[in-house]
Amino acid sequence: MTEPAPAAALAPVTGAAGSDASLLRFRTVLDAGLVALEARREEVNELNVFPVADGDTGDNMVLTLRAVLDELDRLAAATADDAVGRDQIVASVARAALLGARGTSGVILSQLIRGAAEELASRPGELVDPVLISAALARAVDQAYGSVREPVEGTILTVVREMGVQVASDLARVRDARLPSDATPELQNAVIAAVVERAVHAGESSVQRGPDVLPALRAAGVVDAGGYALTVVLAGILGALRGGTTPPIEHQASARVTRPQHSSTTYRYCASFAVTGTDLEQRQYVPALEQLGDSVLIVGDRSTLKVHVHTDDPDAATALFASAGTVSHLDVADMRAQVERRDERLAGDARAQVSEAVAVASGAGMRALFESLGVRPLDGGPALAPSTPDLLAAIHATRAEQVVVLPNSPAALTAARTAAELSDKTVRVVPSLSPQAGLAAAVTLDPTLDAHQNALAMNRALEHVRTGAVGPALLDDAQGRFRAGDAVGFVEDEIVAWGKPREALREVLEQLALDAELITCLRGAGAPLDDGTVQALAHGEVEFELSDGGQLGHWWLLAAE
Repeated sequence: MTEPAPAAALAPVTGAAGSDASLLRFRTVLDAGLVALEARREEVNELNVFPVADGDTGDNMVLTLRAVLDELDRLAAATADDAVGRDQIVASVARAALLGARGTSGVILSQLIRGAAEELASRPGELVDPVLISAALARAVDQAYGSVREPVEGTILTVVREMGVQVASDLARVRDARLPSDATPELQNAVIAAVVERAVHAGESSVQRGPDVLPALRAAGVVDAGGYALTVVLAGILGALRGGTTPPIEHQASARVTRPQHSSTTYRYCASFAVTGTDLEQRQYVPALEQLGDSVLIVGDRSTLKVHVHTDDPDAATALFASAGTVSHLDVADMRAQVERRDERLAGDARAQVSEAVAVASGAGMRALFESLGVRPLDGGPALAPSTPDLLAAIHATRAEQVVVLPNSPAALTAARTAAELSDKTVRVVPSLSPQAGLAAAVTLDPTLDAHQNALAMNRALEHVRTGAVGPALLDDAQGRFRAGDAVGFVEDEIVAWGKPREALREVLEQLALDAELITCLRGAGAPLDDGTVQALAHGEVEFELSDGGQLGHWWLLAAE
């Protein structure tokens, strides 16, 4: 992903002085948001199932933001020798977003921008600080909800509303959230970034809850495309404010093509256009448009309207406004063709990937090892004991309709079997009882085979694996062999060594080396021996692979094959 350019602070615009700098600052952070969204444009498109699975949410939101940036560039060029005030900037931005909006997502995004811009314009001379950001976000929420005749929760509307609630809640706990008038650009950037960061976190949580609220998302196995895109944009802005790389936002799997998707079976075209005139009244056109189609949105003011409708007759929709003003910015998309192309693309991906695997893991290194084998890791914590809902969510997050689960601990085995029974996918649980055994099994994964075939191959692999582990004792031994903190070595479930780490590891390695061709070793957090010492302890006639596991509790996890 392209790194955002560092942003100077969003200083107040109180007059001519510094106005050009304010325009540049605003453009810089907005461009960073666009860059972040561009990088995930196709990913957002693939999530798009509501209100129509036409796969264009990423495109529409990108084009809306690009229209705003183009307007800022035009404004900068047109006023090169003149001052640009905040009110002029926000008015231009709101109008550009309105005219450039495409599709439902683009129109809603334009209204978020308009609401925030109007709040900024209403407070001339005020420094942009947490108080002003919270007020702008609240107004954006009101504007967006007001633009939709029947707001649907679980979508971008819910995401931005919960962002606003989080920011307002945080603000209520701050004694003095206003910045002094002489605040430095660096301080202002830091304060604004902290607010945006909290909004991003709230947005991510809201996005993940979306499928619980909106059945169309749950059925398709996706989160809301618009809400996800909004968090990506704000993450890009956050990166620019902090002068560094955009913070990571979790990637989302695209819709499962074999799942039902919400679609418009009544109307073929998604039409949007602008109308400019005088004394335009939004509400008077709604009944006539609803006679022609659905998903009707009309936003704007008495001089400029943006109209969106799903219909079979775009010409009839534009004709309704012929006597009211000038129709422009007409965009018509064939939704049925879009849905067909999207389904063909996803079906092709699904054919290439018949099954996937989920593995319970702990530690960054261990998760990376599973990922390198094409397996989706699920963080089970130090005890490798995820809940049944956690496992069920990980199963449903896969794109394939068939899934193999590697529980990798006795604690996770029962939960995995329960999740498999509850899932509407085809799920096979392979009884791997340790992460190192799970890795040995995962090597055999072939995504072009079904879950049953992969499970058979993994079970065969486990038959040829012996496992071991060395770690600190948690309690004194009842038989007096060791005390808490001493090194204890296991082969399978049997204690075979104790005392100092070096001696315990040597004994475990010697026992595992019997009849083995390969020993793999996962180094845990806080392992007391360096890698060179560990390598030297390995049996010379057996191939030895040492990797970073990062797990807690065990210094070394070993598997012999």
